[in-house]
Amino acid sequence: MVGEHYRSLLKDVSTLAEVDNYSRWRQQESETLSDLVQNRLEELQNPPNWFTAKQLLCKLEKGCGFGCQLHHIVYCFIVAYSTQRMLVLDYKHWVYGDIWQEIFLPLSDSKTLLKNVSIDQWPGNQDSQIIHLPPVDYVYPKPYFLPQIIPDDLAERLTVLHGDPIVWWIGQIVKYLLRPRKSTINLLNDYAKKLKFQKPIVGVHIRRTDKLISEAQLHTLDEYMVHVENYYKQKELSGEVNQKRIYLATDEPILFDEAKRKYPEYEIVGSDDISKTASLRNRNSKNALQGLIVDIHFLSLSDHLVCTFSSQLCRIAYEIMNSLYPDASTRYTSLDDIYYFGGQNYRLNEAVLSHKTNNQYEIDLQVGDQIYVFGNHWNGYSKGKNLRTKRIGLYPTFKVIPKIQSAKITGNGVKISQDIKNKKNAV
Repeated sequence: MVGEHYRSLLKDVSTLAEVDNYSRWRQQESETLSDLVQNRLEELQNPPNWFTAKQLLCKLEKGCGFGCQLHHIVYCFIVAYSTQRMLVLDYKHWVYGDIWQEIFLPLSDSKTLLKNVSIDQWPGNQDSQIIHLPPVDYVYPKPYFLPQIIPDDLAERLTVLHGDPIVWWIGQIVKYLLRPRKSTINLLNDYAKKLKFQKPIVGVHIRRTDKLISEAQLHTLDEYMVHVENYYKQKELSGEVNQKRIYLATDEPILFDEAKRKYPEYEIVGSDDISKTASLRNRNSKNALQGLIVDIHFLSLSDHLVCTFSSQLCRIAYEIMNSLYPDASTRYTSLDDIYYFGGQNYRLNEAVLSHKTNNQYEIDLQVGDQIYVFGNHWNGYSKGKNLRTKRIGLYPTFKVIPKIQSAKITGNGVKISQDIKNKKNAV
């Protein structure tokens, strides 16, 4: 009964935007902002005079997988954007280096590093023509315009447009980085026909193998499918669902047979061949990278995403999804972590309702309190640290909203200019 009431309320809320054409405005505003950011990135990477351009050198020397490395490039690009420097990538030590450039367009027309120019180490100074940026784990002093910071001049519009502006911002960076070559577009189109990809569809990403050794807990297929079923129950309130389907992406090939056996009413879309290339033995091959790109592409195209945010690949799919929809901030269910960006500054919540503790595990809240977010327990409570009382504990998730922080670019650095509350509820 509670579930039915909940889904009925969600249906009513979803129709509100159609009444006053807000959804049409949101689509137009999203496209306008996206064009603005993409044009800025294009101009940054293609300066009028390459020989006098200031550059930021980013070496792909982190010992981690594809998703981790891609987010490392995103970090470098954010620093390049915030310091107004052309980003130059050094692929020399990256296992995907040569393959990457066969699949995606280069970052700029002039991708080589300036010759016979001294390279200063981060943070350099205003006059440094080339600055080498170390990995986010070792950068010092740490740039304070990293996530969860969004550009100041976009902040006010984004807080009205999007439920989680930082995801939209990261999604725009990823969108530029993953501009496909013609051959990649053909590959994705061929897969769409081969898999008979169509909507409605829920993307399900299940990460196993090495991820379970130290970074994440095992979640059964059934745990994912509970949320898939909830999505389709919600979908049925707005119209008939002729066929329930999922796009399954996993590095555990046996899950395809398990899904078909346990859930015969579902059409299981995906490729166990791609799943086999994701094994530890094959993970660095060109086929494996193409398989990753295919999975990420179709996961991001799904109507809803069910996964674990402890997986970098899952977060990438979610980030891309937010570059495809005006606001996809609610189109996901994570079985473990909240959304985060590796190396980020703390994510902040702000209390909009007061709270008195009911037990020793909870913390008090006053309206306006800022809370460092440690995580969402997905049972109605989150854990964090109240910056006013310095106490750590649980608090009801519905009593807080994300606190959006923005930064203004000032030459070679930035300064925090303002904190903007999420205006979504007010709008």
